[in-house]
Amino acid sequence: MSLTVRIDPHVHSEASYDGTDPAELLLEQAAEIGLDAVVVTDHDVIHESVRAAELAPMYGLVGIPGVEVSTADGHLLALGVEEMPPRRASMAETVAWIRERDGVAIVPHPFQRSRHGIRKRRLRGVDPDAIEVFNSWAFTGWKNRRARRYADAYDYPGVAGSDAHRVGYVGRAYTEMEIADVSRADLTTDVVLDAIRDGATRVEGRRTPMPTSARHYAGAGVRKSGVYAKYGAYRSGSLAKYGAYRSGALAKTGVIEAARMLYRVSPLSR
Repeated sequence: MSLTVRIDPHVHSEASYDGTDPAELLLEQAAEIGLDAVVVTDHDVIHESVRAAELAPMYGLVGIPGVEVSTADGHLLALGVEEMPPRRASMAETVAWIRERDGVAIVPHPFQRSRHGIRKRRLRGVDPDAIEVFNSWAFTGWKNRRARRYADAYDYPGVAGSDAHRVGYVGRAYTEMEIADVSRADLTTDVVLDAIRDGATRVEGRRTPMPTSARHYAGAGVRKSGVYAKYGAYRSGSLAKYGAYRSGALAKTGVIEAARMLYRVSPLSR
C-alpha cells in the first residue's frame, strides 16, 4: 500500500518583500486544489511560515515550516526548521546547520544568477538533500532542464515548486511522492521530509507565463524599498485584515475562481 502525496515546497507570503498574500489564503488555495502541504518559504524571515504550519491542520494540510535563506553562495530552501538559519554563511555550512535540526536543504532555481541561484562551480562543493529541478517562475525551460541534468548526474532527488508570490500561482508546480506503508491519518512533517531525502519524488507543473514573470521582476525592486513600511502596516493591521478575510471581504470565492481560470485545467485534477 502506498499513499500519493502532493506538496508545493516553495511559496511566498506577504512576509516576503515581494509577496502579496497572508498565510490563510495560501493554505486555503492549497487545500482547494488538492495539495497535501504547502511550505511558506519567505525571504530571510520565518515567522509567517511557522504560523502557517500551525494553522495548516485546520485546512486539512500537513504543517511544514520553512524559509528561503540568503547564503554567501545563493538562495537555499530550509524545510522543517522553525528558526532562521545564519544568513550569509556558506551554503555548505547552512546545509549542515539545517541537517543538525533534522530539516531538509533544497537548492532552488540553481544557476539562475539573476535570482540568486548558486553557480555550478560552487554547487559542486555543496551536498544538499535535493535540488529544485522545476521552478514555475523560470523565464524559459532551459534552466530547469539544466538543473534536472545536474540532479540526475549527481544522483540528487529532484523537486518542483511554484515559487508563487501570489495566491493564484500556488501549486502551479508541485512535487508528488509515493510513500509506502503510511495512511493519510499518519502523514506527518517527518514522513514527508524523509520521502524527499529518499528521493521518492516526481515533478509536476508548468511555467508561469513570461509576461507575468517580467512584471514580477520589474516591480520587485520597488516593493523591496518599501519593505519596512509594509511590515509596519502588516503588524498593525493583521488582525483586522484576517477578520475581513474570514468575513468574506477578500472574496475567497473570487480568488479561487480566478486561480482556476489561470490553471484552465489544473494538473492536480488529472
